[in-house]
Amino acid sequence: MKAIGYTTPGSIDRDDALLDLDIAKPTATGYDILVKVAAVSVNPVDTKVRASRQAEGETPVVLGWDAVGEVVETGDQVTRFKAGDTVWYAGAINRPGTNSEYHLVDARIVGHAPKSIDKAAAAALPLTTLTAQEMIFDRLKVTDPVPGAAHAIVIIGGAGGVGSIAIQLLREQTDLTIIATASRPETQNWVKELGAHYVIDHSRPLPEQIEALGLGAPAFVFSTNYSDTYVPQVAAFIAPQGRFGLIDDPKGFDIMPFKGKAVSIHWELMFTRSLFTTEDISRQGDILDTVAGLIDTGKIRSTATESFGVINAANLKRAHALIESGKAKGKITLEGF
Repeated sequence: MKAIGYTTPGSIDRDDALLDLDIAKPTATGYDILVKVAAVSVNPVDTKVRASRQAEGETPVVLGWDAVGEVVETGDQVTRFKAGDTVWYAGAINRPGTNSEYHLVDARIVGHAPKSIDKAAAAALPLTTLTAQEMIFDRLKVTDPVPGAAHAIVIIGGAGGVGSIAIQLLREQTDLTIIATASRPETQNWVKELGAHYVIDHSRPLPEQIEALGLGAPAFVFSTNYSDTYVPQVAAFIAPQGRFGLIDDPKGFDIMPFKGKAVSIHWELMFTRSLFTTEDISRQGDILDTVAGLIDTGKIRSTATESFGVINAANLKRAHALIESGKAKGKITLEGF
């Protein structure tokens, strides 16, 4: 079957950074389903893994986690899906990725795909949706108020893939005031369209801008990028006993500025449930089913913004390069082989 991967990690500008491959088609057993992949999207994690993960011997690394496709085979432990079902999911970081014609995935982290949008539009959402939903409700626990704090959340990096869906999920499922950061006119307009109540510029000092809103000190902060550089600012504006969540990978992270306010720090890694086969691993499938319903009732829209054509090495290299430039808005999708 066709696949895209690499044997030597490194920068995206190399000729062999990503290669068109022909690899063996897998077989579903146990909790796995075999999916014929129709569409995928590209996430920052794809670029991070490509730059650093070593191949095991001669076996190439196949990237990609977001996917929409058709179930063609089920393992003997699978009960929720059957051949012919259209599904969506974000996969597992420790298994081969979705940049392949057929892909094996644990059925417990899979949802039934939304019916009202096309496959590429749906493929933009699983990883970012799970990341955002888990951060909002499982880590920050926004339904548990912070005493005396403004009933508000600041999303640093509101125009990215995670920020774009987080704004919508918050708007639909909570009554929090959403303050999103964006620095360019096009990204500021984008987050407003998605439902942010206020937009502030993360290229300028944040505490002064938040104070000027007149809301008080926000209870929650959700940082999607450059989290280490925002620590002094967040420590200044967040409410005492507030909650700060981050999803990126800073080289260092100083939590001492948060001690005085007893701010709790929360990491979110969407792959944790699949990595450790946690007792609640099936929550990811449940989340995806719920969000598919929100999409099909018109309450959530896709964050897909650019289509890069068919799934091949050349197009995936372009997508990786754009993500690494830091100028991507929303999500990049590819469809078909």
